[in-house]
Amino acid sequence: MNDESQTFSEHDARSDTSVLDSVKQVFTPVTDALKNIQNLDVPDATRDFVKRAAGTAKEKAADIHAGSEKVTAVIETAVSNSVAEAAKISRNIQHAIYQDAEAFFAGIDRLASAKSINEVVQIQSDLVRSQGEALITRAKSTTEYLGKLVTESTKTAQDNLAKIYNKSA
Repeated sequence: MNDESQTFSEHDARSDTSVLDSVKQVFTPVTDALKNIQNLDVPDATRDFVKRAAGTAKEKAADIHAGSEKVTAVIETAVSNSVAEAAKISRNIQHAIYQDAEAFFAGIDRLASAKSINEVVQIQSDLVRSQGEALITRAKSTTEYLGKLVTESTKTAQDNLAKIYNKSA
């Protein structure tokens, strides 16, 4: 190493040290404040306030959780009742279709056994009349069922809303 490069290195080292010292001096108040904050006493009133606020927040969170559980239970009941009713309706429709198919094939058998045109007309008239009576009976049955279903669903909804409102109020 020559003297000139050694001089630059010494100068760079002194310059780095002086910059570091300057930064330390500038941040000394901040460093001292951070050291002293660890020894800072929190007033009793502040601790009590934080404890009360945390307790109140915990109670509110528990109330919200309980309320959401109630709402979920109400929805679950409504959905399961709806699914059960939909399945019941589907079974009834399937049964009606099966009855119609049986009546149709029984009518075909009766028509095939007819020996005269008058007998065919009579059998056909009987089939049309019995099918009309079956449709009227199903319509009455469906109307009664839907009326009962609406009444029960309305009552259940009112009861569930009352439970939610009364328990959350």
